Parts: sequence; C-alpha cells; structure tokens
Amino acid sequence: MSSAPAQVPAQAPADVPADFETGFQTGFAIRPDLVVEAAHADDVRTAVADAAGRGLPVHVHATGHGLPGAVEGGVLISTRRMDSVEVDPVHRTARIGAGVTWGRVIEAAAPHGLAPLNGSSPGVGAVSYTLGGGLGVLAREFGYAADHVRALDVVTADGVLRHVSPDSEPDLFWALRGGGHRLGVVTGMEIGLVAAARLYGGSIAFDGDGDGGDGAGERDGVTASEVIHRYLEWTRTVPDALTSSLSALRFPDVPRMPEPMRGRYVISVRVAYTGSAAEGERLVAPLRAIGPALADSLREMPYTDSHTIHSDPSFPHAYYGDSVVLGDLDAERAVRTLELTGPKAPMMTVVQLNHLGGALAVRPAVDNAVPYREAGFLLRLLSPLDGTDVASVRALYAQVAAVLAPLALGRSLNFSFGGGDRTDGFHDARTQKRLAGLVSRHDPASLFGGSYGISRDGR
Repeated sequence: MSSAPAQVPAQAPADVPADFETGFQTGFAIRPDLVVEAAHADDVRTAVADAAGRGLPVHVHATGHGLPGAVEGGVLISTRRMDSVEVDPVHRTARIGAGVTWGRVIEAAAPHGLAPLNGSSPGVGAVSYTLGGGLGVLAREFGYAADHVRALDVVTADGVLRHVSPDSEPDLFWALRGGGHRLGVVTGMEIGLVAAARLYGGSIAFDGDGDGGDGAGERDGVTASEVIHRYLEWTRTVPDALTSSLSALRFPDVPRMPEPMRGRYVISVRVAYTGSAAEGERLVAPLRAIGPALADSLREMPYTDSHTIHSDPSFPHAYYGDSVVLGDLDAERAVRTLELTGPKAPMMTVVQLNHLGGALAVRPAVDNAVPYREAGFLLRLLSPLDGTDVASVRALYAQVAAVLAPLALGRSLNFSFGGGDRTDGFHDARTQKRLAGLVSRHDPASLFGGSYGISRDGR
C-alpha cells in the first residue's frame, strides 16, 4: 500500500511551490491547478482518477527536457521521485521507474558490461525519451530505444493500472512505443540492454569560419560548406555499427565555453562505434583529413563516458526546437541550411544532423509506432530564447523547412521543444490513424489531450 502522494495546489496563477523542480526547460510557464509528486504507481492511479472525476486535464513531468510548452491549469503529475533501477544481468534487462534519468540507468548497467540505448544527455528522462522513439548514441547499430522495450506499466484515463506487453494489451504495447504520452501515464518500463562496456568515439571540431586557404596553397581552416560536403560523402561509406551526427553553432564568447570554441562558428562531427579502436581510427581517418581541427576527442572510452561525445549542456535554460525527418539529404540543401542558421542568422541556432539508417530502418519483431523507418537523416534545430521570441524562431525554422521540403517525411516527436500546439508530421498517416483510433477508445474525454496530443480524427 502506497503512502499518500504529495499534492501541492498552485495558489496563484504564476505560483508553483518553490520546492517543486520545474526542470531543465525554463522558457515556458508551469501553472497547473494541482501538482502531484508521485512516489508510487498507486499515487499516479489516484491522481488520474481524481483528475478525470473533476474534468481536469493531466500533464506529466519527469526532468522537463522535452516540455512541449506552457502548462496552464489541470493536474501536473511529477514522476521525478519514481527513479528506481533494477538490472537483471542474466536476461540483459532493466526495470526502470518513470522518473529515472539515463545517467542512473547507465551507472546501474555498467558493472555488468551492459548499456541501455540512451540518448546523448545523461540528465534526460529515460521513459519519456523511449516513449517518443529514442534515438540513442548507438542507434544505427541497435535501433530505437522503443524497439527494445519488453513491457510497460501505464495508468490509462479510466484510472486503471495496466501491465502492457506483447501478450497483454498488444494494441497499447504497439502505441506506447513511439506514440508518446497520449494514451496514459507510464509508471515503469522493462527495457532490453546491450553488451557495450566500452566504445570508440568522441568528436572532431572544425572552425566553420575558415576561409579554406589563402590562394597560395596555405590553408587557414576549412569552410562549413567543405565540412558538410565531406561528412555527407563519408556517411555513404560507414558500417551500420557506426553512429554519427554533425552539429553547427556559433559558440557564445563567454568564459564557461571551451577555450578553442569560444566565439567561433564550430562544425563538429560526433562518432560512436563499438568495434575496435584500431578499426575506429581507420573509419574516422577521412574526417581527420578534412583539415585542421580545433579539437579532436576521438578515442577509446568506457561506455560510462558516452555522454562526453556530445557534451550537451547540463544547466537549465530557455529554448525552442523543432526537427525535420529527411528521406535523404544532398549537399546543396545542407549548405543552404547552414547559411540560414549560421553566424548571419537573426538568433543563435544549434543545428544537429543525425545520420539514420542501419538498424533504425528495421522494424522490431513486435512492431511499434515509431515512424519513418526509411529516413536517411534527421535535422534538429534548437534556439535559446534569451533575447528572442518563439515567433521569430519559428519564422527562421519555416525558411529551413522550405529548403528541405522536397526531402521531408515529417517531424520527430522527441525533438520538438516548446511547440506543443503543432502536432502535424509526428507520424505517417497510417500510424497516425491507428493511434487516433486507440485514443478514441482509451481516452474519449481527452484527459491526456494537451500538448503533443493525437486528435481523435487522426490529424
């Protein structure tokens, strides 16, 4: 029997209690009518049933990285206290609570020579990330994190705690793995782990402001155009066991930024490969041949250091982000994207281009709702909101989307930050229609129909 959950009414429109951690995203107000800090699945069940009885919408919050926008009214269920991790090394599985971060799961699995299919940041909530698909550090070798889910526990809109597996609630098992939070509050999940005690990886960074040469054979650096051309060529040659991405951003000229990057427009290629270090060195040789590097951290490392490949910021801040899933990408459109988002852009924009394919293109033995398996690349955009506003950021992103439109398949549910009012493109039409039917069956009153919801007409 569970202890009573902590229920904290928000006493003024802008007042969430000071001891409640709003999370990583600080750009959008959180003003629920009631905060429920759940410690057990029964707490979630009670909160959902109470919200349904009072006709209040339900929002779910773990770490706050993927906050879809402002929370106004309703019941906010915080799962941050549900942070248990239990590893079964014999069956290579982990049982994880709804609020646990990837860092906790990595630490628990590492002593057994195992690893989860985590994302680049150890502070991100593992369950929420997996519900959206989960594009991990080793994605091309092992597929999406959602492909490795064995079972889930979820509280649906009727207040029932359900155990969901391929044999029990198969429709929900399909939908929750890639369909997001729209069908209930997941309280726990059993995931498969992979044998990965170490890897070869890191990043190599280039000065994108380089002029490519002085006309007399001397090179002062490389241009952003050269790097993106060479990177795209390189991705056509690498094995499925190698996962990579390219990032481009103007680093702020502030002391907390790394000295070699400070104030520069930096193009970085990040790599993760579970093969031998010697083979890894051979595979990245074409990257090193692009030109002089600002920094090169490519090396053998324990899997517990995998977060250093991307070195994502760990401090809370305000930001907006979106994405475009691409069937393929040519150098001309890639260069134009960097021109729009680079140093001359009206606001700082972080560009990340993920190379897809490999195991990501293969559907799991028990199918799920992860869309766009045929995609070759994912373009992600993120802009800090300090000194700008969402409307201005969206205007810039619309220009990028227009350039990429002929190659676009849709958008990624996991990488839309602050745009919860826009749900178009998260799934292909067939997947969206099936998800909409399940929403009509399991949540007819739209209890979970807030940001990133799936409408009952399939749009």
